[in-house]
Amino acid sequence: MKSHFYHIQLNIDFSKNNSFYKELMNFLGWSIIFEGEDMMGYKSDVSGDLWFVDSEKEENQDYDEKGLNHVAIRVEEQKNIDEIVRFLREKNINTLFDTPRHRPEFRDSEDETYYQVMFESPDKILFEIVYIGPK
Repeated sequence: MKSHFYHIQLNIDFSKNNSFYKELMNFLGWSIIFEGEDMMGYKSDVSGDLWFVDSEKEENQDYDEKGLNHVAIRVEEQKNIDEIVRFLREKNINTLFDTPRHRPEFRDSEDETYYQVMFESPDKILFEIVYIGPK
């Protein structure tokens, strides 16, 4: 059997926060594939889709509980991490866990780096944007 990643659906307060996700996904170079009254979908050039769908439930998020921990999006260049940090600051979104930072414990070899930024979206969804590659 062959399989591949297809999509992730994130439930959000669509009317309040869809513009943040729209700007984030456009900034990251993803293409919109659907936009409706209460949902929108984006695709990357190399992997599956990410869908943002209206949800009326109000629940607190504990990242270490069962369920989704975080959404990680990989970028092609190390400088892209610094660019996304500037984007987040313009939106008054704080970075988390002392990021951006290099994480040598996650790299595969001495010749590469794992450089990440983590942040919480307006809907309390944890995102990681990561560069993995040559130092």
